[in-house]
Amino acid sequence: MKPRPTFNGRHSGPVIDANLDLLVSSEVMNSLASTQSLQLPFGARQAPDHFNVSAEPVSNQFLAWRRRVGHVIDALPSSKSVESPFNGCIDRYTLGARLFTDCSSDALLLDRSVARISTDSVRDYVFQVFTEGGIDSIQGGGLESRNPVQASIVAMDMNQPIRMHRSHCRVLTFFVPRPIVDAALPHAESIHGRVFANTTPLTQLMIEHVATLSKRLPNMNPNQATTAFDIGIQLMLGAFAKQAKLGGNVRAAARSAMFDKARRYVQDNLYQPWLTPESVLSAVQLQRHTLYRLFQHEGGLGRYIRNCRLREAADELVRYPNRQVIEIAYSLGFKSASDFTRAFSRSYGMSPQDHRIMAAQRKCEPV
Repeated sequence: MKPRPTFNGRHSGPVIDANLDLLVSSEVMNSLASTQSLQLPFGARQAPDHFNVSAEPVSNQFLAWRRRVGHVIDALPSSKSVESPFNGCIDRYTLGARLFTDCSSDALLLDRSVARISTDSVRDYVFQVFTEGGIDSIQGGGLESRNPVQASIVAMDMNQPIRMHRSHCRVLTFFVPRPIVDAALPHAESIHGRVFANTTPLTQLMIEHVATLSKRLPNMNPNQATTAFDIGIQLMLGAFAKQAKLGGNVRAAARSAMFDKARRYVQDNLYQPWLTPESVLSAVQLQRHTLYRLFQHEGGLGRYIRNCRLREAADELVRYPNRQVIEIAYSLGFKSASDFTRAFSRSYGMSPQDHRIMAAQRKCEPV
């Protein structure tokens, strides 16, 4: 039998086994049950930081919401959203380095751009569980634009761009420090943008656990709250690991090692003009179909290489504001300024020049 998650005295991070069979073990089921029958001492409670826009004038309701969430993601306004009444409230619970929020809001267009990522320090993984409503569409730097069937659970890496249309919803969100997820799940960044619909017993179990956590969190003491939080994360990591084929058995471990070798080779050679899918194939000594399957979720190996080069270019544009755009493009293997600009605009929704300007403006904004 596998061990239960263990925690140190300061709750700096659990030791989490992302193996899927842990999800149905009696240990985890007992842990889930324990969060639903807690006998707590008087006064040992988690007090949420509550925010609601209802007290604001109508003309300021959406803008107040935008300011509130703006430290993490941009809520993009429209003339209608600014002029019309907007409903939104958040209860935020801080559990050491972890953060849990219970949020209800009207429909939103949310965007975390590469310009924002280049100038802020938010690098958590975020797991959102929708108990009402969901995501109508989602896209990002390396993601195909798609319309999931009212996704009930979504994973996001805050080190990668994302844009999503969210319906009127109630969403429960886990902000998990990056080291916790990276230690538990190899290549965790590959779960960015992955979604689950509420169509399986496992998904239903996760949603029920998270809904119970939200309901009982105000009456939990810090140790109980952190334990329940980490059980929820353990459930979701196990599910996403299975979906991404990054589980803990021998075959998955071998797959993970091959994936890691290929990714390291790409990252180490981004500035080499000869970096192509063929050069990666030659370097890692895998069968073509095996290598290409490893990068299927990335849109293919060629697309992965291009996306890595575009992300490196985005960082270079901010890091070296006086360096010519075309010089950065050529150094990263792009054949012309127009090819680079088209690729950059397709991935990030703005030109390289606009990205540089936006990043400079963000640096000048008051904290």
